[in-house]
Amino acid sequence: MINMTPYSTAGVEFSGNGYREEALETNPFLIAQRQLEEAVEILELDDATHEMLRWPKGEFKFAFPVKMDDGSTRVFHGYRVHYNDARGPAKGGLRFHVKETLDTVRALAAWMTWKTAVVDIPLGGGKGGVTCNPKELTRSELERLSRGYIRRVADFIGPHSDVPAPDVYTNPQIMAWMLDEYEVIARQHLPGVITGKPIALGGSQGRGDATARGGILTLRETAKALGMDLQGATTAVQGYGNAGSYGHKLGAEILGLKIVAASDSRGGIYNPHGLEHKDLAEWKRRTGSVVNFPGAEAITNEEILELDVTILMPAALEGVITHHNADRIQAKIIAELANGPTSLEADHILHDRGVYVIPDFLCNAGGVTVSYFEQTQNAYNYYWSESEVHQRLEAKMVTAYHCVRAMAERMKVHNRLAAYLVSVQRVATAMQLRGWV
Repeated sequence: MINMTPYSTAGVEFSGNGYREEALETNPFLIAQRQLEEAVEILELDDATHEMLRWPKGEFKFAFPVKMDDGSTRVFHGYRVHYNDARGPAKGGLRFHVKETLDTVRALAAWMTWKTAVVDIPLGGGKGGVTCNPKELTRSELERLSRGYIRRVADFIGPHSDVPAPDVYTNPQIMAWMLDEYEVIARQHLPGVITGKPIALGGSQGRGDATARGGILTLRETAKALGMDLQGATTAVQGYGNAGSYGHKLGAEILGLKIVAASDSRGGIYNPHGLEHKDLAEWKRRTGSVVNFPGAEAITNEEILELDVTILMPAALEGVITHHNADRIQAKIIAELANGPTSLEADHILHDRGVYVIPDFLCNAGGVTVSYFEQTQNAYNYYWSESEVHQRLEAKMVTAYHCVRAMAERMKVHNRLAAYLVSVQRVATAMQLRGWV
């Protein structure tokens, strides 16, 4: 095994490969490092290359004040991590979440590094966020929070260094405020500093559903490879946010999937006869949740993962499939629209049981791919039609999928490890050519 220096993170002490089991299941950065370790061993990379790939190239943790509507001031904690930029500027979303931590951001930045590499776009990996509950903030407070965050990271980002985008509980409007604040600071028009913007401010056609569309395309290719007919295939969507909702819509439209269950942070619903996207999306828009949708029975977020369905789409947060429940997963295919939903131990259990996993940083890479298209359009001030975006996205996702599948078959490893082998080799090669290692 590779020699690893002792360190501690998130209050958990460990040394060498002596990881505590509970840390591996709950700390996403440990999961990311262990996943990387498997790939490094197979690729036989030297210790210096491994050490560079294990850690962020730079990270920024800070506190900043925000004036609330009642005249009080609250202090929020923010983060921005550059993981690796050997292949191009750092790229990654911004989360506003009550459980956001530096280790979460580190893990997401690492996965962004592998994600941009696996679809072979000239970008690196980054991530950021703020520890907060955006549901408790008014619109004006959310705007001041967004602008305050950008004021702190303005020197850390830029069109040619690090380009943020939306993620959990952030959206095009928040990106618009952030873009405006950055351009005020820079005193020039720089639309390429932020992606996922409204189209009126330089956003790209096809960006809204890109994450889900990319996932559905990989699911289509999986069905072809396995000789499966997905028409009417029962599907459960765990996490009914942007990716999950569009996964429902596009899964039904493109593949003919029958979505029988969906959930969000408040709970889940199940109807064996199927759920109509238009009706469920409207219900959530009006009520704020899928819970109590007419004609469906209530289930928990834990139960939805273990339903007897053909396809499971984890589309919420990381760490929902672990060694505690992996042996109870009944789906034949898991399409990971979320980042990091499956632990290292669960990966091996699922693989041994014959569950086909489309790994997160391949399955959900459609979002960053169209973000790259948005940067490209911003750079030369010429914008593509939605059909052009869809065609280019399909080409990237299909090529990436078959590259990973070929690696899995050649090396006789599970799909996530195959995706790591493709990505890590590409990043390591860029580092070596630059003379970093």
